[in-house]
Amino acid sequence: MKKLNISFEGVHDDTGYLFSFAKCLSSAMRNSPYSELADDIIATSGFGFRMWVDKTLCPSATSIWHFYQQKEWVENGGLTCAYVERLWGQEDLEETRRQEALEIIRKSIDRGIAVVSWDISGAEWGLITGYDEQAATLCILKINGQEDTIDNTKLGNLEIPILSVLAITGKVQRTPEQLFQDTLRLAVNHLDEKEPGENPSGMAAYDQLLEILTNSYNQDMSWNLEYYLGTYAALKWYVAAYFRKYGKEDLADLYERIWHCWSDAFYIKKDESKETEESISAIIEKLKQARNTEQEALNRMKELL
Repeated sequence: MKKLNISFEGVHDDTGYLFSFAKCLSSAMRNSPYSELADDIIATSGFGFRMWVDKTLCPSATSIWHFYQQKEWVENGGLTCAYVERLWGQEDLEETRRQEALEIIRKSIDRGIAVVSWDISGAEWGLITGYDEQAATLCILKINGQEDTIDNTKLGNLEIPILSVLAITGKVQRTPEQLFQDTLRLAVNHLDEKEPGENPSGMAAYDQLLEILTNSYNQDMSWNLEYYLGTYAALKWYVAAYFRKYGKEDLADLYERIWHCWSDAFYIKKDESKETEESISAIIEKLKQARNTEQEALNRMKELL
């Protein structure tokens, strides 16, 4: 049996709702030879900028995108990756793709790097931290920090029968300025709603969320709203930190303001023992401020490309 000593310690998550793919990716990086990129990768992969909003505030909107793009997006951050997936309607590929995934997992664990995998945490991403060939099991770390084991045969066949496994395999030599330019291209592409998907995304996600809060929000959506606010607040922190780290002060200042707006909205929602019209109005105002500031940031990023 081989098992890595991995946890989410050190991964910044001030709301407790950091997007599970981003949290797992950062943790895998933090415990790898590429730890200096553990925070950067959330921005350079574009996930720090990404927003999706379902018309009913269903939280699954954050997981409805083309999973195969994660390899390209993570490699945008100066890394190389191995990736395998098997989706609905591909049952004939189930065993072949599972064996491919198990090979990727074993090689990555042998290199000392945990593997990011879908549905390890119940319709959320988690980490595969080890394997036991004799027992035919995998060691996993769920997004809540709980460790467990699963049979190899359950990989890609847990609560949602989709296989998606990503492993970091190396690093590409690129200058910080090259990475910066590539990050801007990903960010602009998403914010301009050019990434395919089922739900409003990028800047349109603001309009969807504001429309819901203004016209159709009800108490049944309370936790869902907290999830959205907490998820996107936590991600914006990484964008501000990335720009600050590399001396892009104008963008860092803008994204720090955006992060504060989302964070303020989250804590208004979380700290209210009972929601009121005034608290929802305050959240709407914070989101409008965030939208206007992110539009300003988007315009600036376009100027820099």
